[in-house]
Amino acid sequence: MEEETDAIVRVDATTVCGTDLHILRGDLPEVKPGTVLGHEAVGEVVEVGRDVHGLRPGHEVIVSSVSACGRCQACRDTMRGQCHGGGGWILGNQIHGTQAELVRVPFADHSTHRRPPAVPLDDALLLGEVLPTAYKVGVRNGHVGPGDAVVVVGAGPVGLATVAVARLYSPRWIIVVDLSDARLEAAARAGANAAEVPGKMIAELSEGPGADVAIEASGEPDGFGLCTRAVRVGGHISNIGTHGRPVTLHLESLWRKNVTISTGQVDTSSTPWLLELLRFGRLPVSQLITHSFGLDRMEHAYEGFSQGPTTGALKVALHRE
Repeated sequence: MEEETDAIVRVDATTVCGTDLHILRGDLPEVKPGTVLGHEAVGEVVEVGRDVHGLRPGHEVIVSSVSACGRCQACRDTMRGQCHGGGGWILGNQIHGTQAELVRVPFADHSTHRRPPAVPLDDALLLGEVLPTAYKVGVRNGHVGPGDAVVVVGAGPVGLATVAVARLYSPRWIIVVDLSDARLEAAARAGANAAEVPGKMIAELSEGPGADVAIEASGEPDGFGLCTRAVRVGGHISNIGTHGRPVTLHLESLWRKNVTISTGQVDTSSTPWLLELLRFGRLPVSQLITHSFGLDRMEHAYEGFSQGPTTGALKVALHRE
């Protein structure tokens, strides 16, 4: 440990995330070479600092992808991803991350959540980042409501989690758009009313009433462009995707549409609520983790995840043997 607010967690399960691929591609040059990647995990507390009051060795916890000091204005405003008290996204970014046997978790009281025994390990993994991102950055920032028409661009793990969470708000229908046939099939299983490659439905929305909410979950410039064309006058565009390349904002065609565009870093203050939904079976997301590897097969896990659009791999988990 380096600080008395730290905990050391033995990692039982962690994941490979799309952001990890962005780092390996050089899209985030601020991450120093040699940094252990990974920013979401489930495991057992093995040691705590003197200033950690809510945990003790032996507790099973979910490690959040963002660390929260719990004291700064951003944390008090439930914007933990913007923590300016030393937190934010630091695991697998500024310090070593979760793709290891042990991980140091800063601000452990505010950056972990106890895992009830009734919540399976892999389901709990989704609470580290995927489900809070889908809920807060996608559905809530997009103001999804009853009777809405929703378009989700990108059928990766976060996009599919967005479908599951959006369904809680009784939209009229949800269209998922992706280039991968395998992921479109997964979107249909996740509860989308329609799933297609960019084509007829997006064209009809562009020429017709448009979607109330368009959620960009692909991280690709073309995906954001699809959202701007599909959204209705007065609608919302909610950007979830991590963009490693510049994206053109065509204000010449948007300026008169009264469109609201929102972005955001994941905020895990919603994790306790989402955890209860998982416990009572309200979020059918177990299918999102499609492949599992041992921690000693890290290269295979990255290879499998990077080929997900072709192979159908969604979320890839790494388990301690």
